[in-house]
Amino acid sequence: MSSTIWTNAFLTQDARELLKDVTKSHRLLISEEPDDVLSVGKPDEQLTEAEILFGQPDPGLIIASINAKWIHVSSAGYARYDNESFKNWLKTRSAIFTNSSSVFDEPCAQHLMGWILADSRLFYPAYDNQKEAKAWPQNKLREQMRLLTNQTILILGYGSIGRRLTELLAPYSVRIIGFKRTPAHVSGVEIVGLADLPNALARTDHVVNILPESKSTQNFVSSNLFKQLKPGARYYSIGRGTTTDQRALENYLGNGHLAAAYLDVTDPEPLPPNDPLWSVPHCYITPHSGGGHDDESSRLVQHFLANLRRFEKGEPLLNRVF
Repeated sequence: MSSTIWTNAFLTQDARELLKDVTKSHRLLISEEPDDVLSVGKPDEQLTEAEILFGQPDPGLIIASINAKWIHVSSAGYARYDNESFKNWLKTRSAIFTNSSSVFDEPCAQHLMGWILADSRLFYPAYDNQKEAKAWPQNKLREQMRLLTNQTILILGYGSIGRRLTELLAPYSVRIIGFKRTPAHVSGVEIVGLADLPNALARTDHVVNILPESKSTQNFVSSNLFKQLKPGARYYSIGRGTTTDQRALENYLGNGHLAAAYLDVTDPEPLPPNDPLWSVPHCYITPHSGGGHDDESSRLVQHFLANLRRFEKGEPLLNRVF
């Protein structure tokens, strides 16, 4: 079955050549590459000619299309498509929507693991000393370093990244609590819903936020949530910046209730140079790079191609969202 495939996925040259090579039996339309991995880029009317869309297609152009049968986004997040008009269009067209979450589970989990270990072993304060004082605070650092053993880690939005992080943390004998709006049994993990979240927060040493962006998660991590946290807890955010009330975060870092915060996502992005978060003590920021890895482009293409083979055979697709 030959199809027209449209893509604006942000890819390396090698990954693009792989896509071209494996899709030779199809018509491939390559749109101008956007400025970054999450941008829809410039409008491209060619999109409406395609049955298959891969990358970050403009939702308005998708809805204007009479040909699209399958949309595969090159990200784990899909907030711009998560609305009733788009979902109604999918239903009317009997179209399928998938994402690339399988590509990002591992790097995001490793990014979080790196932060948790760096925090416990005080790598950032030691590096600050190296850059500035160049002193030898051996005793001070040793007294403040912690083992992860018996610490409690609460994961907000317990999904595929959370499951992988749980596996990485297994050797450290930590306690894992997973938050899901609809609690379901997970072997070896305590799962809580909204009603039990305050009790979980009071017991937590590390809060890991992997919540997706939606109306229900806007500023979910608010002043009220920070207030309920165990004093001295650490906060990590790698889902979407809109889920965190950043001004409340500043306040609870400033008053010492939070010991540290590690942010890979902010609101807005890029975070403006004059935003207070850049200079708040004990706030450490990476520029939405948590899902990055040197073969990210090739893995995105391989994931799409695996789904393409399933699509051609009429088999269920991986990472189906809608």
